[in-house]
Amino acid sequence: GEISCALEEQLSFALRPAFKNYYELVTVSALDREERAQHTVVVTAADAGSPPLSSSHTFSVDISDVNDNAPVFNQTSYTMYVHENNAAALLVGAVKATDADAGPNGKVSYSVVPARAAEEEPCSCVSVQSESGGVFVLRPLDYEQLRQLEVVVSAADAGSPALSSSVSVRLLVVDENDNAPLVLHPGAQDGSPPSSELVPAGAAAGDLVSKVVAVDADSGQNSWLSYQLLRATEPGLFAVGAQSGEVRLRRPPSERDAAKQKLVVLVRDNGRPPLSATAALSVLLVPGSGDAPLPRQSPAAGDDDGSLTTSLIIALVFVSLLFLLSAAAFVACKVCKRKELSGGPVLYGPSSVQSYVADGAAAGTLPHAYCYEVSLTTGSGNSEFKFLKPVLPSLPAQHCSAGEGGDHAEEFPPVPMITGDADFETPEMRSVGQLNGF
Repeated sequence: GEISCALEEQLSFALRPAFKNYYELVTVSALDREERAQHTVVVTAADAGSPPLSSSHTFSVDISDVNDNAPVFNQTSYTMYVHENNAAALLVGAVKATDADAGPNGKVSYSVVPARAAEEEPCSCVSVQSESGGVFVLRPLDYEQLRQLEVVVSAADAGSPALSSSVSVRLLVVDENDNAPLVLHPGAQDGSPPSSELVPAGAAAGDLVSKVVAVDADSGQNSWLSYQLLRATEPGLFAVGAQSGEVRLRRPPSERDAAKQKLVVLVRDNGRPPLSATAALSVLLVPGSGDAPLPRQSPAAGDDDGSLTTSLIIALVFVSLLFLLSAAAFVACKVCKRKELSGGPVLYGPSSVQSYVADGAAAGTLPHAYCYEVSLTTGSGNSEFKFLKPVLPSLPAQHCSAGEGGDHAEEFPPVPMITGDADFETPEMRSVGQLNGF
């Protein structure tokens, strides 16, 4: 009458005796629903008779789900592309995450979260559909302002507590040819007309006249620019470099060419479809011969020339005043020196010497500062007075009287007076009477 029970499968379950012929079916290892959601258990009961008799019963064990798995994305990161100037609410891709749990524990919903914790709100131009995971761009994007952006998409299940995971989505903006070339030269940015290029008459073929400079805000082949001559007063006179934009002479200018040449250069990008712009140039052919181009005149250059001319005039006036002041000072100095000479003691003169000698003869003495020697000769009609051998005028005949009496004075014929180093004998002066004794 004894009954024994046995399991055909002893991997995860076991029978444990409870009371008499009662047994408990227990687990002997952890069960994972995600690995095996249902187990089949066969229990066999046999007696101890001979031969023993037995019977079996099959049990089906279902494993209930627990929210122990977070959603998992099928990629570690996503890269999506969108052309600039896109339509609003444009679908550019989708993200996908799965949850191994069942029921609400495996239901995934998507959302955009801030890429960094410091950000308060996620990017407002990207949205993710919560159920399907589709990524939408909500507004048009401009490649020249925003070339790429990155958002973080989160996937969460509906378990309690909910489990979630996140992934980075990188959105690249693709450039479109939406910008025409912008001509920088020639072309006045302030609205004033551009200055003219000057070409001398002696210019040769291949000489550089000007250069067209342009830029394109697009990128890649959309920004590749090419140049070509669209119109010209003399089309055969100029050539434009297709890649450089340099305007050169195709042949030397001649007298038959118009003095003022107008050129229009077409600038085109390599987009699809291409966009273009034009640049207008004015070229003046300078008559005559010259080896080098003449400089272009501009308002700024005119202002500089005027300032230089004013400076030169001021400098010239200053130098002239300085010269006049120097000349006036020199003349004043000379006048002062002459006044000093005329106001000082006079050693001799034509009129003073005569009277001075006469007075000396009358008094019988000469000044003590000099010694004189008088020589008398007969047959001479003149008497000559010489002083230190400078030229002195001839002295007229002098009538000298000696003494205070009333006797009449003795008349002397004119005699020359010669002085020299030998005549300067003593400091004392000789009288006229002594001179007459010779």
